[in-house]
Amino acid sequence: MAGLGQHSRTRWRTHSRKTPRSRGRTGPRSGPDRATLGVIGLICAVAGFFILSIVLGPVAVLLGWFAMGRRWGAGSQALPALVAVVLGAIDTVLAITGIVGVAAGSPI
Repeated sequence: MAGLGQHSRTRWRTHSRKTPRSRGRTGPRSGPDRATLGVIGLICAVAGFFILSIVLGPVAVLLGWFAMGRRWGAGSQALPALVAVVLGAIDTVLAITGIVGVAAGSPI
């Protein structure tokens, strides 16, 4: 006879699991992959040459920096991230130069 909603074949587990289910990953994997961040940063950097360079330039620099793991020289997989950082910096400098030039009254 099953007692209080408990199926007759199941028992209450009173012991804990002795080994973890997965030894490889202990925490949840969250956040985008670094390669994806590098490619998105590269896209932002290239698009920044045509539209919204004052916004997309710094975004490309940040995404490239995060894709490299916040350090320089992360190997050959960081090439899109490095290109994103360099092109994003160029975007930002050109945008600031254009804004200063317009504010000074000289035509672009």
